[in-house]
Amino acid sequence: MGNKHVVVIGGGLGGLLAAIKLKEAGYTFTLLEKNQSVGGTWHENKYPGCSCDVPVALYEYSFAQSMVWSKGYPIADEVEAYANELVERYQLAPSIRLGEAAQSAVWSDNKKVWDVTTVSVDTIEAMAVISALGQLNRPKYPSIDGLETFEGPAMHTARWDRSVDWSGKKVGVIGTGASAVQLVPPMAETAEHLTVYQRSPNYIVPRPDQPITPEDKALAVTDLESAMLIYNLNRQLIYENAERMSWKAFAWTPEGRAAFTARATNFLNEKISDPELRAALTPDYPIGCRRILICDDYYDTLNRDNVSLETTHIARIHPNAVELTDGRMVETDILALATGFETSDWNISVEISGAGGRTLKDDWADVARAYYGITVSGFPNFFMLYGPNTNLGHNSITSMMEAQMCHIISALEVLDETGASALAPTRAAQDTFNEQLQADLQKTVWGDEACGGSWYKTDDGFITQNWSDTVGAYRDAVADVRREDYELIS
Repeated sequence: MGNKHVVVIGGGLGGLLAAIKLKEAGYTFTLLEKNQSVGGTWHENKYPGCSCDVPVALYEYSFAQSMVWSKGYPIADEVEAYANELVERYQLAPSIRLGEAAQSAVWSDNKKVWDVTTVSVDTIEAMAVISALGQLNRPKYPSIDGLETFEGPAMHTARWDRSVDWSGKKVGVIGTGASAVQLVPPMAETAEHLTVYQRSPNYIVPRPDQPITPEDKALAVTDLESAMLIYNLNRQLIYENAERMSWKAFAWTPEGRAAFTARATNFLNEKISDPELRAALTPDYPIGCRRILICDDYYDTLNRDNVSLETTHIARIHPNAVELTDGRMVETDILALATGFETSDWNISVEISGAGGRTLKDDWADVARAYYGITVSGFPNFFMLYGPNTNLGHNSITSMMEAQMCHIISALEVLDETGASALAPTRAAQDTFNEQLQADLQKTVWGDEACGGSWYKTDDGFITQNWSDTVGAYRDAVADVRREDYELIS
C-alpha cells in the first residue's frame, strides 16, 4: 500500500498508545489533540484529590513502566506526567499537533482515503482514522433552576479553577460519585462548612493505597532484575484479583454478589456509627448496578463537624444559596459540580462520514453499536479505542485498549497482505455480535430491573457502555481478525 499514514484523534493515554504502536509497526501518523498538552482527561481534571481508582501496576501500560508514581494509586498530575513521559520516551512529539482539534473526518469512496479537517481548516489525507476521544471528556452539568444565577464560583470538577480559594467558605458539592468522593475530603479540611448534596448513595470499598517512597525507587534501580520480577508477579496478582471481581460483583452469582455486598456494607458500618447517616448512605439497589467507588477517607469526612450530607433534593439555586424542596435555604459561597460526564449517547465531538456519506451521528442516533467496540459497519478503516461496550467495572481500561490496538494493527496488516485499500465489519457480523453481547449483558447485574437507570445504559435500557465479561475474555475475542467478519474494499 502506498498510503500508510494514519490520523489519531485525541492525545490521552489511548491516543498515545495508538501512536506508539503505529510507529512500531512502521506507519506514519498525525495525532491531533485539542488541548495544549497531552493527557486527555488527566490534563483536564484538576480538582482537589483527583486520582485514578485503578492501581498503578494495572493502569500504566504493560510495556511502559514508569517511576513517576508516588502512590500505589496514581494521582492525576502524575498520570499527566506519565503521558508526557510516553511522548518523550517514544519520540512522538514531531507527529503530535497540540491545540489542533479534529473537526470532521470524511471517507472518500473514490480515493479510498480519509480526509480529516481540523479546526484551523487544514485537511490531512490518511488511509485510516483512529478515534481515541474517550468518554470522560464532555462534562455533564446538572439541570437545576437558577444555576446560572449563582454569583460565586460554580465549577464542574472537569473544569476546575485552581485559583479559587475555598478556605473559610461555605461550599456545596452537588453529586456523590467517583469525583465527589475524591473532592470532598480535601475541601472539607479548610472549608468553613461543606454540604454534600446526594441524590442516591453508592457502594464504597476501601482503597489499600501505599506510598512509593524514594527509597523504594532507588532500590528498584539498584536491583532492576529483582524489582521487575517482583513487579510482574505483583501486577499479575492484582490483575487476577480484578478479574475475579467480575463475577463477584457483576455476574449473576448470588454467593459472589453477597460477599462483595458484605464487604462494602461492613466498611460502611465500620466507618459510620450514626444510624440515620448510615441509612442515608446505604444503597437500595444491587451492588454493581452503578460504579463501585474505591475510597478510604470519604466516610471519615462525613463524620466531621463541618460537613453535612443533604439528601433532600435541590429545588433551585439562588445567587448565594441553595434552596431545597422542603423550603430550607443553605447559604453557599462556592458550588462544586461533581456530576460526571455525558456518556451513554455517544455524541462524539468529531463529524465522522463513512461510505456513501452516511454519518456516525445518524448511525448512532438510536443507539451506539460497533463491532467489539473497535470498528463500525459502513465506516472503512475507522477504528476506535474505548468505543461502545468496552467499559469495565472491575479492571483497567488500559488493558482493554492494549487489546484493541493489537486488533487494529492486525487489521492494517490484513490490508498489507491482501493489497486491499480498506476494511470494515459486515453489518451481519456487527449485528450478530451486538445481539449476543446484549444477551450476555442481561445475565449480569446491569440487566437487573432493580438497577434502574445508570450512565451505563440508555433510557431504553440498552447497555452501551460495558463489556459483559473479563478482560481476558475480551483479549481472546479480539486477538485475531476474523476475515469472514470483515468486508475488504479494493
